[in-house]
Amino acid sequence: MYPEYTPHVPAQRAMEVHQPAPYPPAVHVPAPVVPVQPGTVPAVASIVLPDGRVVTGYAIEPTRPEPVAAKPAVSRTAVNVALGGAGFLAVCGGLVLLTSFIAALTAFISQLIILAAVIFGGWIAVQLFSASGHRGGGTTVNIRKAVIKRNHFHG
Repeated sequence: MYPEYTPHVPAQRAMEVHQPAPYPPAVHVPAPVVPVQPGTVPAVASIVLPDGRVVTGYAIEPTRPEPVAAKPAVSRTAVNVALGGAGFLAVCGGLVLLTSFIAALTAFISQLIILAAVIFGGWIAVQLFSASGHRGGGTTVNIRKAVIKRNHFHG
């Protein structure tokens, strides 16, 4: 089912090996050390410890904290009040638009109702006036009295 395993010898390839060439060592000439005298000689301080020992050394100036960033010219409270006022004006403007929209929608609906009443009233008027003018013609069947009238011929 499967072919038998046959080990293969890896192919021999000609390989070139490149060795890195070392750089010649750099000649390092140290810079001459020039002694610099401090502008002022620091004061030597002596401290007497509670057990009577005396520690003498140079006084180290305490590190000063970095200056605090300057406060902004406008306080946060003023910014919040201004943003609140802008939001309030936006809401008021939206309410004015909403009331205008509601008034326009109400006027539109009332005009639709009036239009429907005019159309329906006109249809009723046409039905009434057209039926009264042609009472003598046409076919009338009265089933209760069994009277049949057709085209002005009475039988």
